[in-house]
Amino acid sequence: MLVALFRLLARLPLSVLHGMGRFFGVLAYLWPGKYRRRLRANAAQAGYGAPRFAREAAAQAGAMIFEMPKVWFQTDGCLARVRSDDEAIVQAARAENRGVLFMTPHLGCFEIMARHLTRQLPLTVMFRPPRQPALAPLLDAARNTSRLRAVPATMQGVREFVRALRRGEGIGMLPDQAPKEGDGVWAPFFGRMAYTVTLPGKLAFPHDVPVILTAGERLPRGRGWRVHYVRVPGPLPADAAAQAALFNAAMETLIRRFPQQYLWGYNRYKTPRGAPPAPDAGVAVASADGIQ
Repeated sequence: MLVALFRLLARLPLSVLHGMGRFFGVLAYLWPGKYRRRLRANAAQAGYGAPRFAREAAAQAGAMIFEMPKVWFQTDGCLARVRSDDEAIVQAARAENRGVLFMTPHLGCFEIMARHLTRQLPLTVMFRPPRQPALAPLLDAARNTSRLRAVPATMQGVREFVRALRRGEGIGMLPDQAPKEGDGVWAPFFGRMAYTVTLPGKLAFPHDVPVILTAGERLPRGRGWRVHYVRVPGPLPADAAAQAALFNAAMETLIRRFPQQYLWGYNRYKTPRGAPPAPDAGVAVASADGIQ
């Protein structure tokens, strides 16, 4: 049922889907509640405190949701609308023959990035299994193709990541989801401590795997997306907290390129059950040396 509905929505023009998404995104923002307060607080934490900014961020969040059917089920047409001036960054990383770790935060259209990257190399991405079992068939149909493979955020998925890197392929994950207790460390993110996943450092550090942050900037009037890449400077530090701080600093750099399209309404600063209390942000300072 959901697959059929999403396939039907995918037939609509991208500009119409974006318009619908913007409308419902603003509508959700105008409804008083926790989402609106969190979005404004998180944006203000990063220096974007204007009400107009928060409203536009909510509109972009809606556009992100409504463009998914198009990206999932009319992929070729969407890829024809992708622009990129930074492909040399990916090509240079591939030439090192150690695989590539791509980290795509909740910025712009993160769903288009995985599909765009498969034009250059096979890609394995990690996802959290849906809480609603009814969503599983939809996500399975959307996220598995001949060159794109989705694996769960479990030890099985981690093993598949390691195998993909050994084959010289790409792996992809969302670096700004709050991990479970024991799977993260506290690190600064826009001046406030955020519980940050340690898996990227564990995968990249032992064999100096290249790490690239990616994002698909949503272009106005349904014109498509512009791809952005930021290579995280290496070698990575050995300490997990220092790695997390470095990755978060790189994310900040990328997000500030088009901040209205970041998912500010996500509860990024929550304390997972069982995690230690967050230290003061002044205890750990992110180093962004070499990040452009």
